[in-house]
Amino acid sequence: MFTRKEAICDRKFIFVLSSLIFGLFLISAIPAMAGGLIAYEIGTADVGLASAGYNVRAQDAATVFTNPAGMTRLDGAQILAAGQLDFSNLKFSPGAGTSPGLGSDDGGKVFGSDGLFFGGGGFFSYSVSPDLKLGFAMTGNFGAPMKYNDNWVGRYYVQEGTLVGLSFVPAIAYKVTSKLSLGGSVTAMNGIYKNKVAINNVNPHYGDGQLKMDDNAWGWGVNLGLLYEFTEGTRFGFTWNSQVNLNFSAQAEFSNLAPGIQKLLDRRGMTNSTINVGINVPQQLMGSIFSQVSDRWAVLGSVGWQQWSKFGQMMFGIEDTLNPTSLTQELDFKDTWHFATGAQYRISAPWLLNFGIAYDTDFQDGSSVSPMLPANSAWRFGAGAENQVSKSFKWGVAAEYLYGGTLDTNLQSTLPVAVGQRGDLVGSYENIGTLFLGVYFNWTF
Repeated sequence: MFTRKEAICDRKFIFVLSSLIFGLFLISAIPAMAGGLIAYEIGTADVGLASAGYNVRAQDAATVFTNPAGMTRLDGAQILAAGQLDFSNLKFSPGAGTSPGLGSDDGGKVFGSDGLFFGGGGFFSYSVSPDLKLGFAMTGNFGAPMKYNDNWVGRYYVQEGTLVGLSFVPAIAYKVTSKLSLGGSVTAMNGIYKNKVAINNVNPHYGDGQLKMDDNAWGWGVNLGLLYEFTEGTRFGFTWNSQVNLNFSAQAEFSNLAPGIQKLLDRRGMTNSTINVGINVPQQLMGSIFSQVSDRWAVLGSVGWQQWSKFGQMMFGIEDTLNPTSLTQELDFKDTWHFATGAQYRISAPWLLNFGIAYDTDFQDGSSVSPMLPANSAWRFGAGAENQVSKSFKWGVAAEYLYGGTLDTNLQSTLPVAVGQRGDLVGSYENIGTLFLGVYFNWTF
């Protein structure tokens, strides 16, 4: 028989869990939540660590997502709710080499809504026994929500290019020995793809035409994790995340085409064509280490690899409206490496400080990036603070600055804009910076 006190606790637990899952589902449904392509920033303490020790820290329920094997370090049932506000200054500066016929509009702040977008996630871990754990995570850490002004100088290359993946991740972990824990999870990713580009009608009387594509697709992946504790204060984490395939397919949506362009595209079967875009969320490998070097200090580090060479993103639109041959064009990417180091400092029993720095290598040609994905190598600098209010509740704040440097764009057409081509787009995205501000709450039951 349950006591009245136990029944109240059970109802309280169910209510809190249900409320968090419902609220976090609503947050996760916002397409603008993902920052970058694969982001380590999901509102948790990892923001303040700049991802150092990402898959070995295992200090809260976020480990369900970062390394399921880390759940064996958690007591009871734990829920972590994380929210994040991001601000980016990403903006194009047209150069002297840009075709005059394209105008002078710089496109505005590209990411989110005038540079602002939101992120976060929800994470839940449950102890079946001291050695067996179950978990569930939901977050959006993949994608790039981008939108330029419709009349910007690069409108014939892209006006909007939103790609977002929202992940739902059930997980399991088992403590094999006193030192070794293994974990696994399945990723069900809902991909959202929106693309919009202007079509050069040639005749100024008609203005620009437009081509749009909008689709959703589901993709599946597998994640495996290992956690090995050399000593009570030193441990190693390793994870492998499989590739997730998102196959988007939708009919091309044309609007406001000049009559001559309309007839030409009709004759070549393009206006009724189906566009197939295959996106491969890269497989990843990461190894991390955590060491509690003293009562107050701990050091963390990570090395990771991501297979962007199989990403598969495409440029969208028509290169030459007087001789259209295709609606898509492949873009090339290369694999990347991730390096991070950080530290934790215990000020007092309740207060913990986090610090970190990280670097990710190029995934595009360093001399010229596509306006579809104006991102490349990046430095991360993070700091945060966490307060253990009681045995059952802690909260924290975290901030990170991502610096992407200055990226150049140099896209050339064989013929001028006046005869139906996209024109020359020359310029740069100067001193790219993104600020991440996160807050999280972790309950233990």
